[in-house]
Amino acid sequence: MKRTIFSLLAVLMVVSMALAACAPQATPMAEPTKAEQPAEPTKAAEQPAEPTKAAEQPAEPTKAAEQPASPTEAPAEPAQQGMLPEVDPASLSGSIYAAGSSTVYPLAEAIAEEFKADGFTGEIKIDSIGSGGGFERFCKTGESDISNASRKIKDSEVENCGKLSPARTPIEFRVGTDAIAVVVSKDNDFVTDVTLEELAAIFSTAEKWSDVRPEWPAEPIQRFVPGTDSGTFDFFVEEVIQKPQKIEKLDAAKEIVLAAKNQQASEDDNVLVQGVLGSPYAVGYFGFAYYKNEEANLKALSINGIAPTFESAESGEYKLSRPLFIYSDAGIMKAKPQVAGFISYFLTNVNTVIEDVGYFPASEAALKEAMQKWLDAMK
Repeated sequence: MKRTIFSLLAVLMVVSMALAACAPQATPMAEPTKAEQPAEPTKAAEQPAEPTKAAEQPAEPTKAAEQPASPTEAPAEPAQQGMLPEVDPASLSGSIYAAGSSTVYPLAEAIAEEFKADGFTGEIKIDSIGSGGGFERFCKTGESDISNASRKIKDSEVENCGKLSPARTPIEFRVGTDAIAVVVSKDNDFVTDVTLEELAAIFSTAEKWSDVRPEWPAEPIQRFVPGTDSGTFDFFVEEVIQKPQKIEKLDAAKEIVLAAKNQQASEDDNVLVQGVLGSPYAVGYFGFAYYKNEEANLKALSINGIAPTFESAESGEYKLSRPLFIYSDAGIMKAKPQVAGFISYFLTNVNTVIEDVGYFPASEAALKEAMQKWLDAMK
């Protein structure tokens, strides 16, 4: 019996050992159940690396759309905003030569001072020789880079520009508004307002103040007027003499004015200011800035009851309000970055100084149009 039990125990031990030996082989049996753990296919489905990244991050096409590197496309954004690219005067060198209107001169000088203060170390030369003289140097001799003007360029002057080699095509940039001031000394106590007809007589056929109004003194009218190269002279004669009297040609109207007695002409408005200050019977006319500079000693006359002010100049109600310009050429601007930079700076900053100089800002639309002309010229 004992032997039988012992034999059974021995058999059980052998079976147990056999089972223990077989246990590690149970793991490989899981190999066929790959359906339960589809490791590689699932990872591929969850992380389809290259195709998905390409779809999620289309790098190059998007960057190209956001950053149009082409120089011709760069001004697109400023053009839409009506603004010009920022100018760093310190990065520019060379010379800039402007000539022309004595009216625009103080405005151009003020901008030039700011341009230098912001770092420009080159030479800026500005000559005050009248609008006509300025167009001669720009269109006839080709000396200047910029022509300052208190009137629009004439067809004959444009033709002269086209005859230069290389030919120039003038580009007009509106920079402000002027109200020509007709002035007398503060010592004059008898005239404050005149009609347009009286103004014409004062600067042409009348010899004494009493010839205009009997109650005024029987004293000779002393006239101080701009020279014939001045845009101010042309504009005044056209608005006061030619148009009201329906004279066909401007030159014929000029002859009437030039025939007036007791008259002194000068291209330098400061000379005219001093002449008017010298006598209570003197009268003159020039850009509003020159009047503002001597406002304590001069009196600006109203015309048909309208005084020269920002409001009356902007609306055109004041008879002698007019636009102010600078002119240049695309070829010059491209060949001389300092000239293009100065004009851009002028247009961008003019409204910060123009009222201090004594003129009135151009309308927003006119200034934006001038900026667009700059952008078009630089394409």
